Amino acid sequence: MHLTIRNLKKSFHSNVVLDDINLDIKQGEVTVIMGRSGCGKSTLLRCMNGLEQIDAGEIYLHDTLITKRGSNDAHWVDIRKRIGMVSQSYDLFPHMNVLKNMILGPMKVEKRSKKEAVQDAVRLLERVGLSDKITAYPRELSGGQKQRVAICRALCMHPEIILFDEVTAALDPAMVREVLDVIRSLQNQGLTLIVVTHEMEFAEKVADQIVFMDNGKIVEISTPRQFFYSPQTVEARRFLNLPIDDAILK
Repeated sequence: MHLTIRNLKKSFHSNVVLDDINLDIKQGEVTVIMGRSGCGKSTLLRCMNGLEQIDAGEIYLHDTLITKRGSNDAHWVDIRKRIGMVSQSYDLFPHMNVLKNMILGPMKVEKRSKKEAVQDAVRLLERVGLSDKITAYPRELSGGQKQRVAICRALCMHPEIILFDEVTAALDPAMVREVLDVIRSLQNQGLTLIVVTHEMEFAEKVADQIVFMDNGKIVEISTPRQFFYSPQTVEARRFLNLPIDDAILK
């Protein structure tokens, strides 16, 4: 297993957000996490690379425990090199152009030379059709372009896993297709991807497994075909607006 989560719990004050989460993510596969807003999907992603401190449980990367109690900032900086994250808000530095946004991490965190970092950035921008935007500032880009730059910036760190948190939520349909095409290309390269999304058609096409969450719990893990056409839980059927038969109620 590439990433393993065992008995993970997370609360904000008295609000239990994640309740005994157990999940296995295999190397090279695409895991799509779905569920209604507020069910804990984004918090689960943030726990995976230390942006949220867990209350109980363990997370392992290649059988190595990464959620050690008392871990310092340097530990999580190292983990975030290996587990990258792209959010719906892009998080690009507005005062830096595209190239500077992309080379900052490799140069500051990984101590790569500027020449190497620039070469990597140019290659990635060409791959997503944005080589002509290398000197543009975030304010000069469309939402879809910003998101593609954010994905390229994460790739500049050469992560083993990339977490995508509702990366199409603020985009119009045309821009959604741009971003989803990039994620499909990453899948074809064999990267391990964990995607929180409401794009059901996309999830059905790209996922190796669907993880469905409800009220802070994982209530169903299945293949896309089973989840979308014959889900086994009442919660999933309600989410998909499918009829609930007597066999499932029992």
